[in-house]
Amino acid sequence: MPGTGPARSNDRKPPDTPEAWDVAEAPGAERRERVGGSWRIGRLFGIDVRLHWTFLLLVGWVLFARLGTGAGLVDALRSLGFVFAIFGCIILHECGHALAARRYGIGTRDITILPIGGLARLDRMPEEPMREIVVALAGPLVNVAIALVLGAILLATRGADGILAAESVEGADPLQGNFLPALLAVNVLLVAFNLLPAFPMDGGRVLRGILGVRLDHATATRIAAAVGQVVAVGFAVLGLMIGNPFLLFIALFVFIGASAEARHEEMRSAMRDLPVHVAMVTRFRSLQPDDTIAEAADALIHGTQTEFPVVDGDRLVGVLGRDGIMRAIREGHEDAPVSDSMQALRDGPGPNDRLDRVFQQLQENGHRAAPVLDGGRVVGLVTLENLGEWVMLAGARRAGHAGD
Repeated sequence: MPGTGPARSNDRKPPDTPEAWDVAEAPGAERRERVGGSWRIGRLFGIDVRLHWTFLLLVGWVLFARLGTGAGLVDALRSLGFVFAIFGCIILHECGHALAARRYGIGTRDITILPIGGLARLDRMPEEPMREIVVALAGPLVNVAIALVLGAILLATRGADGILAAESVEGADPLQGNFLPALLAVNVLLVAFNLLPAFPMDGGRVLRGILGVRLDHATATRIAAAVGQVVAVGFAVLGLMIGNPFLLFIALFVFIGASAEARHEEMRSAMRDLPVHVAMVTRFRSLQPDDTIAEAADALIHGTQTEFPVVDGDRLVGVLGRDGIMRAIREGHEDAPVSDSMQALRDGPGPNDRLDRVFQQLQENGHRAAPVLDGGRVVGLVTLENLGEWVMLAGARRAGHAGD
C-alpha cells in the first residue's frame, strides 16, 4: 500500500543468529520462483526495484477510466504520468526504510511495486525498540522531505496560493496545471496514512517500538496488533456509514495485516530459547540426485511430506519441494534428475540450534523447510507446516495446564 513499509536484510545477521545456510541456486530452479510475477526494472541505492505484473492492471484501469469520461488520449497519459509520479514517491519511501535498515547491518532483498503501493523486503526488522522506530519512521520522513521540497518550489514560484492549492486533493487537479500541489497533497496523505497505529503500516511498528521500551517484544506486538484491529474495525464502520468501499478495503487489509503480525510473533515467542530437535520431523524420506522427478512425484503423492532433502551418500546436496516438482512436471521434465530442479543446499541448522532463529532464517530466505544436520548427516527436517502444528500443540498444552 502506499508505503506499506518494510517486510523483513541480507547484509548481516544479528549476533546470536546461526551462520546463514550455504545456498547455491540450481539452474532454472528457485531463482524463477522467487521473481515470478515481477520484473526487475532497475536498481536504486544498490537495491533491485521490481514491478509486479498486477501493476499493469492499475495502468489499464487509469487509462480506461480517463478515456471513459471523454478525456482525450493526451489527458489520459497525463493522468498516468501523475500515477507514476506518486509511485516514484512510494519507491523513495521504501528506500528510506531500506537505507535506515542498512545502517543497522540489515540488507534489503528488493523493492516491489504493487497496485496498492510498495514493499521493501527486509530480511528482518530490528527487535531493538529504538532501531525499529528509526526504520519505521524513515519511510514517512522521506515523504515529509518530498512535501517540503515541493512546498518550497511552490512558494518560490507561486507564493502562498501555490501552497493553498494543495490543501484539497480534489481541488488540486494535475490536469489543470496543479501537478505539484496535487503531488504535495498526496505525500502529506501518505505520511498520515502510514503513521496510523496499525500493522502493517509504519505507525504500527512505531507503536510496537514505543511499547517495547518497557514491555517484551511479544507483549508489545500483541498490544500493537490489537490496536491495529480496533483501527480496522473503525475504518469498516466508517466505510459502511458513508458507503465508501475503499475504506472497507483498507479495513480488511489492516485487520489481516495486524492478525498476521500477531500470529508471526506468537510463533517466534513460542519457539524462543528452545532447541531445534524439539520440533523437527524425524521420519522423512530423502532423494538421491539421480532420482527422477517422476519418482519424486510418486513420493509426494503417497506420503505427507512436501519437502525432500537430496543427499549424495550421507552428504546433503540440496532440497526439492513440491513447487519444484510441479514446475518440472509442467515443463515436461518428469524423466529429468531431481538435481536439475532442486535448490542446492550444503548446510543447515544443528539439533541444538535455536528454533526461533531457524524459523526466522526460513522466513528471511523464503524457504519452506530446512534439513537438520548432525555430524554432516541429515537427521531431521524443520518445515513451516510442522512448526505451525507444533505451536498449536504448545498452545493447547498451555491452555490445558492453565485449566488444571
